[in-house]
Amino acid sequence: MEDFKVIDNYLMIRLPDEIDHHKSIDISTKADRYIMTKKVGNVVFDFERTTFMDSSGIGIILGRYKKIACFGGKVYAINTDQRIRRILLLSGLQSIVEIISQ
Repeated sequence: MEDFKVIDNYLMIRLPDEIDHHKSIDISTKADRYIMTKKVGNVVFDFERTTFMDSSGIGIILGRYKKIACFGGKVYAINTDQRIRRILLLSGLQSIVEIISQ
């Protein structure tokens, strides 16, 4: 699977194993480009490979939420392990991101 893929009205973003400041800039830039050029309505962050995320990961999610919410879109998180789910909950992102458990 590619790291960025549009399926129907969803931008699927497969996140890397570690999300830090340097990677977050690249991810945010590419995601914004897809959101604006492909006219997607929703964003899905796939955390399957992710084992580490600092506050810049929270920034990625929050920034894409702000962009997609303007169009009535939603943000989802899938394949979150216990550590990532805890970060999302402690940061309060569960109020704007639907965390889909499997």
